[in-house]
Amino acid sequence: MNGPFQTARGLTATTLPVEFEVLAPPPLLLPGERLDHYHALRQAIFADLAPQSAIEWLLAIDVAELSWEIQRYRLLRHRLLATYRQQAIEAALRRIDMAGIAPEVEDEADYYTRQNALSWRLDPVATTQIEERLASYGFDQHSINTDVYVQAREVFVLFEGLLNAAQARRLMFIREIKKHRYLA
Repeated sequence: MNGPFQTARGLTATTLPVEFEVLAPPPLLLPGERLDHYHALRQAIFADLAPQSAIEWLLAIDVAELSWEIQRYRLLRHRLLATYRQQAIEAALRRIDMAGIAPEVEDEADYYTRQNALSWRLDPVATTQIEERLASYGFDQHSINTDVYVQAREVFVLFEGLLNAAQARRLMFIREIKKHRYLA
């Protein structure tokens, strides 16, 4: 949420009526997630859907929960790719630094390679130096990205499945609200 926004109808029904509070359990937030962000998302969805009955409020609550899950999955997927990127950098450094190394110093060299990959992640100066070094050996951003996606493919597919399932369920609930209004 970058700033305030208005829906087409304005923000009319943004808060859950007191009589329906029992329908919405408290959010189960993960560390790093903010309650005010959750409430802002939920209020925006309530304003847009403008629920008019208990059934519509239940469906709107589900849409809000699924929308939060979708945001969570996207963020977690991005962080997962960042973790795999560090591993891809480490693997590329290992190919460069450990080629032809004597077996008696492999453990020590491996330790320093892991430390360099961690420095790449945490230190902007080290990032630039390591990326320049990797590029000089033919490891450009595209080859690193390819390695990231190859390493993360199974978990990435898992997140895509979670995202697609949550989006399909959210769309189903929105259709149910529209159907409920049409029949009413």
